[in-house]
Parts: sequence; C-alpha cells; structure tokens
Amino acid sequence: MPVHYVTYEGIKFPPAYNSEHSLSFTHNEFLVRDDDIFNVTYPKSGMKGTVWMTEILSLIRSRGCPSWIQAVLNSDRVPWFSTRLGLESALSYPSPRLLTCHLPRHIFPKSFSHSSAKVIYTLRDPRDVVVSYYYFSKMCNSYEDPTSFEQFLRDFLNGELPHGSWFEHVRGWMEMKDMDNFFFITYEELKQDLCGSVRRLCRFLGQDLDDEAISSVVQNASFTAMRQNPMCNSILLPADIMDQTKGQFLRKGICGDWENHFTVAQSETFDKIYQERMRGLNMTFPWDR
Repeated sequence: MPVHYVTYEGIKFPPAYNSEHSLSFTHNEFLVRDDDIFNVTYPKSGMKGTVWMTEILSLIRSRGCPSWIQAVLNSDRVPWFSTRLGLESALSYPSPRLLTCHLPRHIFPKSFSHSSAKVIYTLRDPRDVVVSYYYFSKMCNSYEDPTSFEQFLRDFLNGELPHGSWFEHVRGWMEMKDMDNFFFITYEELKQDLCGSVRRLCRFLGQDLDDEAISSVVQNASFTAMRQNPMCNSILLPADIMDQTKGQFLRKGICGDWENHFTVAQSETFDKIYQERMRGLNMTFPWDR
C-alpha cells in the first residue's frame, strides 16, 4: 500500500498522526507558555528519536521517582503537540508542560519567539540516524517501506524523507545555540556520561535534585530499564501502526552501528556531502573527531 504523506511548507509528515490543520495550527496559532519545556529532535536521534530524552525529562520532573514513567504512556506524559491527538492533549494540559516534536525551526510555533520557554535539542551522528530511521521505516506503517538501504540513504542526503532534511533541521536549530533558553546535547554525550548530562540538564531547567534523585534518573533512563518498560518501548502500539514482527522499537541503542551498513563508497559520498552542508556552522560534534 502506498503511503500518502501529509505535506506542510514543503515537508512530508506521516499521515497517521499528522494533518495539515494540526501542523498549521501548531505553527501559527499554538500559544507557547513561558514555563513550557520542549523536547526537540530530528527523527531517530537517539533510542528512537525523542524517547530517551522524554524519559529523562519525565524522571527529572518527578525528582527521580519512577512511578509516573511506569504508569503513564510517554506520549501522554509528553505529548507530540504538532500531531492531531498530541495537540488536543497539549492544549488541555496544566502548566508546566513537557512537549515534544520533530519540527524544524522554521515551522515551530511562532509564539515561541515571544516567550521564555525552553528547548532541549538532541542530535546524533547522522550516519547512525540513517540506519535507525531505515529500520524504523520498515516497521512503521505510516512510512513507505524502503526499497533498499542505498535508496534510503540517497533520500536522506537529498532531504526527501519525512520531516525533511537533517542538515537543514540541525542548522535551523543551531541558530539558537547561544541563547539562554536553548540547550543542545548529543546522543553520544548521553551515552558516554548520562549522569553528567542529567546534572547539566537539571541546571538548565533550574531543578535542584540531590545525588539520590540523580542516581534514580540515570538508573531508570537506562536502555535496559526502558526496554523493560511498556510505557516507553511501544509494544502497546497496535500492529496496524507498528509491526513488531519486523523489528524492535528500541533496537540497539549503540553508537557507530552505521559502520555495519555503509559501504566504503557510501561513506565517502556521505562525508563529502556532510562537509558541504555543514560548512560555516563552526561547530564540532563528537562524530567529527
């Protein structure tokens, strides 16, 4: 069955969750509150997109107590506010809200620029993003089943996948990198030092958690704990949305898996385009070294 994507501002979005109305409302009419906290990523930027940061932020909010994350679905705790269902939830939620999305900066709510709301932006080695996105697209029925990894990689480099270009997404959000209400971190940093990353996040959010609470956040946001928690690993999703027989939602959670998928030629092509598209950003990421 072909997938008919929803298109907004020239970018494709999966039809099961999005509508032109929800995207337009989010962009033009959604009222950002000063105490909102936004969890933003390009798809598949770490343990399946925003899922890891959703758990971390939920645990910080509950001061390390895991009862909330074990009893309430992650999409109910932190609504995908640009989607049809998530928008309804977000509009009805009391403050302070945790909200999540994959939106590029140019179609983020216009009211954000007049607020003191905070954005946390998580990046990941784009080569690992491609691999994770490829497997996710094979599982999720709201995405076209990739014809081949080679074609999928080509579409990624050309910015033709749902949610648009990774390069434009990163460049757009990195324009905010020096602003006080913007925090960016890489998946690789979270993997290398989760405890230190949680402490940095707490400082950014003005949350004074003691060592015991920090330790509980780290323990309950581990890959193992998340895989065992049905409230965040998507095993409760119906098969017509997520076909679990085609793979695992929380698949590997590792860095560098791209090396098992890219040919030498694909790696060289990727590097060339990456250097061209990231030129002038004047930033060094863990995967650049």
